[in-house]
Amino acid sequence: MKLKHLIYGLLIVGFGAFITYRIIENKGDGNADKGKQDKPKATKLSGIVVQPQSFDNNLSLSGSIEANEQVEIRSEVSGIVQSINFQEGSNVSKGQLLFKVNDLELRAQLSQAKTKESLAAENERRAKLLLHKEAISQEEYDVARAEYASTRAQSQLINAQIAKTAVRAPFSGKIGLRSISVGTYITPSILVANLVNIGKLKITFSIPEKYANQLKTNTTLNFNVAGSTTTYTARVYAIEPTVEIATRTLQVRAITENKDGKLLPGTFADVELPLDVIKDAIVVPSQAVIPVQNGKKVFISDMGKAKEIMVETATRTDASILILSGLKAGDTVITSGVMSLKNDAPVKITVQK
Repeated sequence: MKLKHLIYGLLIVGFGAFITYRIIENKGDGNADKGKQDKPKATKLSGIVVQPQSFDNNLSLSGSIEANEQVEIRSEVSGIVQSINFQEGSNVSKGQLLFKVNDLELRAQLSQAKTKESLAAENERRAKLLLHKEAISQEEYDVARAEYASTRAQSQLINAQIAKTAVRAPFSGKIGLRSISVGTYITPSILVANLVNIGKLKITFSIPEKYANQLKTNTTLNFNVAGSTTTYTARVYAIEPTVEIATRTLQVRAITENKDGKLLPGTFADVELPLDVIKDAIVVPSQAVIPVQNGKKVFISDMGKAKEIMVETATRTDASILILSGLKAGDTVITSGVMSLKNDAPVKITVQK
């Protein structure tokens, strides 16, 4: 009987030990599974290995197209418009008569002045003869001579006024829409028309001051205008000698030929300005650079983890950005998923060429 109880007791103890072992084993497996779940998985991303390369440093800028020469045609004298000698929108030559103001009154004044001038000239001649005979004093002769000079100046003044009644083109170009008609009483404040020379055009734009020492006159640049697929060329011919304090930019002006007349003054131009070619430059894709409050940053892959690097950038093209500092040759720069990436996050990079 005692043996039977002993056997039952051993069975109970063995069964209890087995249950205890299984419980402990299951807990161990649960902790292991939990550990596996807590370990974050590496994010699969794309990247490039930075290699030094030659970089054509081009600036993309906005400029405005202006006429090579442009002037508002006005009359210098007041009067009735006698004739208009140009067609609106036509080309005119330098010195061509544009319109004429009636000068009848001025010509009458000129006739009167000429009569006085003739009389004064005769008086001066007689006074000179009398002076030689010592019949009059030097003072009396000087008065006669001054009177003659005064009347002659008056005639010249009226002639100048008459010349102003004929308004001529100061240069060759295209004249715009007129705002007068024959018979209009015109004054110097009335704008008659605009005259522009569009055979050549100016492109005015500004560059950041840090590129000022890289720009030279006679540099050839390319530009495009809205609504056209044609790429035009221009030549830098003038650079402002001082930097504008408010914007920290330097104003530049280039000139281009416009023989076919397709370019119009007043339009905007997208300018591509070539600067120095940089050798051994560090260039990364544009999507890899993230603007932040204190500057710009990129992520690189370092020992399987993402590492945040602050960088200093320069010229930006459509596809890439020139890096001045922060990266070195051989760094693996992450190019995808960077907006949601965090520092020290595990990553698995697929390197692209």
